[in-house]
Amino acid sequence: MNLFEKLYDDYENVKVRFVGFTTKDRRYDFGIVYTNMFFGKPLVICMQTGRSTLLDPKDVENHDYLQRIFRIETKEQAADLAEFFSDVIPPTPLHPEYEY
Repeated sequence: MNLFEKLYDDYENVKVRFVGFTTKDRRYDFGIVYTNMFFGKPLVICMQTGRSTLLDPKDVENHDYLQRIFRIETKEQAADLAEFFSDVIPPTPLHPEYEY
């Protein structure tokens, strides 16, 4: 008896980047998984807290979102994080099935 319906089960060879850096206030350690899944958004994992999210360039511009998802204490720290992510998060391609 099936208890669930499988939606997807894919294997993919992906590029993974691990990066640690410091700002004047804090240290950060992230794993970034660049994948074709999730509409091309990279999966970003905070290695210190285990919190993760999918990010695209619009998400990076939203400092409140970054502050909330990664539990950043100040707006300045969120801005520092956004500056870093703006260099490592690629533009997200629109998939034809989702274009207007």
